[in-house]
Amino acid sequence: MALRVYSQTEVNPSPQVCGNNMDNTNHYKKVMPALMAVSKRAGQAIYDFEMIKEGDKIAVAVSGGKDSLSLLHVLRHRQRIMPIKFDFVAVHIDFNFQDFDPAELIEYFKKHEFPYLVERVDALEGERYEDIDCFRWSRQRRKALFQLADREGFMKIAFGHHLDDIVETIVLNQFYRGEIGAMKPKQELFEGKITIIRPLAYVREEAMAYLARKLDIASMGQSKCANDDTSHRMKIKKMLREIEKDNPAVVKNIYKSLRNIRKEYLIEA
Repeated sequence: MALRVYSQTEVNPSPQVCGNNMDNTNHYKKVMPALMAVSKRAGQAIYDFEMIKEGDKIAVAVSGGKDSLSLLHVLRHRQRIMPIKFDFVAVHIDFNFQDFDPAELIEYFKKHEFPYLVERVDALEGERYEDIDCFRWSRQRRKALFQLADREGFMKIAFGHHLDDIVETIVLNQFYRGEIGAMKPKQELFEGKITIIRPLAYVREEAMAYLARKLDIASMGQSKCANDDTSHRMKIKKMLREIEKDNPAVVKNIYKSLRNIRKEYLIEA
C-alpha cells in the first residue's frame, strides 16, 4: 500500500538549498562550502557516468540515514547549477516496524520542502527492526522501491552510497563470496526500464559525515541495515581504516583496480 503524504506539485520545484530564506542566514554561509565540495564531486560522477539527463524523474531512496538525507541537498544544489532540468522525489519505504515511526523523517521533508512519498509495505510487519538481518532488509526494500518506481513512473532510483561503500563492497565480494564485483555508479535493470544511480560514487565517507554535521542532520533510523555494527561490512570498514594509516591511497586504489584489470594475469578456469 502506498501512502502519498506530500506530492511534488504541492511544493516549490526549486526551493532554497536548505529551506526558506536560506540566502539570508548564517546557516547558509556555514553549509555552502561543505555542500559545494560534495556537489562538485557528485557533479563529476554524474557527468562521467551520464547519470542524469534532461527531463529525468528520479526517486531518491531515503532510509533515514545521514548519507541519503544529505544526498537530497546535493541533488537540489545540482538542480540549481546544472544546464538540464530534472525532478527528484524523496522516497521512504516504511516497513511498519513496531519500534520505528517515520513521522520525524516526514517532518524533515516538510521542513526542507522536499517532495516525498512514503511507501508502506507489510513484508516485515510486526518484526523488530533490530532483529532483521541486513540482506533480508535490503532485498525487501529494493523490491518495494522497484515496484514503486514502476508504478509512479520514476525512470531512475538514486542511492546515497559513497566511495567507501563501493570499495567495501568490492572487498566483501572477494572475502565472503569469492568473486570480483562492485556496486556500479550507474546500472540499468530490467532491460533499461529502471536505472540505479549513485551520485556520491566519488565522495569519501568523511566528506559526507562533515556535510551532515554542517546540515545538522542526525540519523533518524533504518540506515543501511539493522545489525551494521556487527556485520561483515563493518569488519571490512575497520580493516580498511587500519590499512589506510599506512597507505592513505588504499580506498581509491581498490576502486581504481576494477577499471585497471590486467587480463593476462587473471586465473582462467
